[in-house]
Amino acid sequence: MTVSGMHEAELRRIAAEQPLDALMARAAALRDQGFGALVTYSRKVFIPLTHMCRDVCSYCTFAKPPKKGERNYLTPDEVLAIARAGETAGCREALFTLGDKPELRYRAAREELADLGYASTIEYLAAMCRLVVEETSLFPHANPGVMTRAELASLRPLSISQGIMLESTAQHLCARGGPHFGSPDKDPAVRLQCIRDAGEEQIPFTSGILIGIGETREERIDALIALRDLHDQYGHIQEIIVQNFRAKADTRMAFADEPDREELLWTIAVARLCFGPAMTIQAPPNLAGSGFGELLAAGINDWGGVSPVTPDHVNPEAPWPAIARLEAETAAHGGILAERLAVHPSHLLDLDRWQDVSLHRPLRETMDTQGLPRVDGWRVGGAEQAPELTLMPGTIRDPRIAAALDAVITGKTLDEAAVVALLSARGQDFDTVCTYANRLRQETAGDTVRFVVNRNINYTNICFHKCAFCAFSKGKLAAELRGPAYDLDLDEVTRRTAEAWARGATEVCMQGGIHPHYTGQTYLDLLAAAKAGAPDVHVHAFSPLEVRHGADSLGVSLTEFLTMLRDAGLGSLPGTAAEILDDEVREVLCPEKLTTGEWFEVIEAAHTVGLRTTATIMYGHIERPEHQARHLLRIRALQERTGGFTEFVPLPFVAMEAPIYLKGGARPGPTFREAVLLHAVARIVLHPVITNIQVSWVKMGETGVRAALAAGVSDLGGTLMNESISRAAGAEHGQEWSPEVMERVISDAGRVPAQRSTLYGAVPDERIATGRQAQPLTPMIQTAPHKRRNNGKLEGSLVQHG
Repeated sequence: MTVSGMHEAELRRIAAEQPLDALMARAAALRDQGFGALVTYSRKVFIPLTHMCRDVCSYCTFAKPPKKGERNYLTPDEVLAIARAGETAGCREALFTLGDKPELRYRAAREELADLGYASTIEYLAAMCRLVVEETSLFPHANPGVMTRAELASLRPLSISQGIMLESTAQHLCARGGPHFGSPDKDPAVRLQCIRDAGEEQIPFTSGILIGIGETREERIDALIALRDLHDQYGHIQEIIVQNFRAKADTRMAFADEPDREELLWTIAVARLCFGPAMTIQAPPNLAGSGFGELLAAGINDWGGVSPVTPDHVNPEAPWPAIARLEAETAAHGGILAERLAVHPSHLLDLDRWQDVSLHRPLRETMDTQGLPRVDGWRVGGAEQAPELTLMPGTIRDPRIAAALDAVITGKTLDEAAVVALLSARGQDFDTVCTYANRLRQETAGDTVRFVVNRNINYTNICFHKCAFCAFSKGKLAAELRGPAYDLDLDEVTRRTAEAWARGATEVCMQGGIHPHYTGQTYLDLLAAAKAGAPDVHVHAFSPLEVRHGADSLGVSLTEFLTMLRDAGLGSLPGTAAEILDDEVREVLCPEKLTTGEWFEVIEAAHTVGLRTTATIMYGHIERPEHQARHLLRIRALQERTGGFTEFVPLPFVAMEAPIYLKGGARPGPTFREAVLLHAVARIVLHPVITNIQVSWVKMGETGVRAALAAGVSDLGGTLMNESISRAAGAEHGQEWSPEVMERVISDAGRVPAQRSTLYGAVPDERIATGRQAQPLTPMIQTAPHKRRNNGKLEGSLVQHG
């Protein structure tokens, strides 16, 4: 195998010798390896900027000569009207199709372009792409024929992908009597150079072959190999289209034989074998006739662009199928249909390489973790209610997901690829994965859903780290950003703890920014202050980053400092500051914080001295599914060694006020599907070593909590009393859920509520009764930065850092 697919000699031999059903079976298996059951399409609007073309292909009805007294280019207003109609219909792609360089053949084209104020068709196309980008939410895909490298580059900032069909490398098709005679832009060498230039410019590119116009099967393979060679060199070809010739009236090939279904299936299968599992192979459904779903059995994974608004102007005799029919036909052949953008995930997840920086923000705003478009309006922590989840499990369609679940059943630990497959579940497979996770929950945790009555005490929001995601911390000159900076007096920590105890709390959770003047002694003082307010309260405090900071400031080892904290009354540690436990992500998200290895070093040291911890993940920002998978597997590996994690807590990224999002550098949090699915996959991956999977009601809201409870969750975390970190980031789901609210939400989900301690022990009746008689909270005192004595030295607590 080459990087892309089968060696050429082997491909030619198999294509010649093997029967069609064997070829198709091999191709379908390769497709499943790369894409599982996922079959995509792009919801598009077709904008035929001009029908003029200097070429005279024998089968084409799109190209038309200019007509006297008529406009031959769409005006800007007409372009915008078509685009807006598509936007209203839910389209995301604006497909610009036009003829090759008509101004080189027609004086009328030159004159009309001059009237419009442009020197060339490509220059006008660029302007119209810009118009669509600036005035609508659509993303242009440009398909204007052969272009120079400079022309390709001029369109790159304005179109997320471009394309040109190679059609064929058979030179005889350009000879007299051939379908490409008199069409200089159909010279194979010219078209291959254009595709090469697109690779040099790092443009996501669509190409493919047209079958049935006089080429042989061997010549089809020649063309596929030529495209593969270019892709192996540049990696820029995002999809290969196998398009079958359709005879059209009023053309020189009106009575030519069309390739039959067997020819189409054979060519699709050979294309898949040529390019391997990772390449998107597409065949237009409207050109395949009834029963077009059969093409899936030959190895395609994409239907191309389908428009609910405009016809296929290139093949007007073949209307696109309704999207409902497309979905039904796909399902009937074992696939799960999903919408995509004009650029495929293969060329969307690495924006820095494949997209102009001007397009990064709108693309991130539009796409999910897998590089497919967001299809719901839900935002983490937002006021908009999550959709109600109705699970309808069935037979798993994606063989990769089926294999992963089979492995769990037999007690095997999943590998990264298997976890990534689970995280890709959509449609019926999503329902089945969530249902399976819920079954594991019932087996390991029963029907009881637990919660703890606690209070959050964030003692300072001053921090000298500048994490890209954090809307909570305060830095230099940030006194009024998201509220003033504060640094609580120890007396206020004591007062809040005492008040929490009086309201039935069994836990205070304490965390804060990394204040430049805090030392290990500061954390010991904070711990003592909490214990002074309620000697019997469980103090769940100090992130691994704070522990490292405290140990370093005292010049002691992690184990020594953790022992000091434990002996002073620390009950357990929150496993926060984890974000994504993969350094590729952390270098962008939180480069000044702990590395992945350092985070695990602190947590393992805590487990070693007898301190239990939670484990968290923050997802939905810049990470990809493989990063989520690595995070889960690394958490599992440590739990297998130490058993020190009490629960796992997925924390969806709240984007609204996060700096990295406001700068256009992150996605707007996970989609609802992704948020629910990560809870389910966490249950599956961590089974049976971590039995408690928790949902954050602050981030998911009540409807989201119910969905998560149906997907493997067994814990609702804490009542919180005061929640400030998610609120600072823009979450709107409140700052406290009382025990009564917890019990109602759990009971409404058909589960059994139970109050727990931090370490999942029983809670005295007195504490339970006190919590149900809680009085309203008194106003908090957010102590302004001030001079305080620390370790005998008078220090200023207002941070001054760069």
